[in-house]
Amino acid sequence: MKDASDLKATLAEADRILVIGCPGSGKSTLAKRLSRALELDYISMDRDFYWLPAWRKRARDQIDRLIATAVAEERWIMDGTGLSSFHLRLPRADAVIWLRLPRYACLHGVVSRAFRYFGRNRPELPVGCPERLSLGILAYIWNFERDAVPLIEAALRDVAGKPILQLKSRRQMRELLDLLARPA
Repeated sequence: MKDASDLKATLAEADRILVIGCPGSGKSTLAKRLSRALELDYISMDRDFYWLPAWRKRARDQIDRLIATAVAEERWIMDGTGLSSFHLRLPRADAVIWLRLPRYACLHGVVSRAFRYFGRNRPELPVGCPERLSLGILAYIWNFERDAVPLIEAALRDVAGKPILQLKSRRQMRELLDLLARPA
């Protein structure tokens, strides 16, 4: 995309958008705000597909059925990286927003979120899944660039030609939201 007007037009014309990135990067916050700005249904992978109350994970076949049903809809924005379901989601997406924030920003995001919601549900999780912080999620974030990014890059190469917007800071996310809020 060459400039801001091209970016705005691309997102305004997209009926189905994926927002992917490392935990703590701001996927849910950005996707919810974009859903309002672009009048798209918001889908949270954690809330709508993966988790049942008490942090019980759904069976993989059930997750895939739920995702297949959701992506068949005409208009949506979905937050969540979920590499194991890229094969269901990427072909249906009109655009991808990839949050590529630095490791420290993602760690800060997940720790501050844990303090803000600790012991309570945040809106992106199903009822009965209170916020928690584990060494596992911190290690996943620490190793995300090494372990997950090559898989994301390979999946995105397989859908060449699809608009992919990489945002590398919270400032760029705010600028995107400001751009979409401006009249045409």
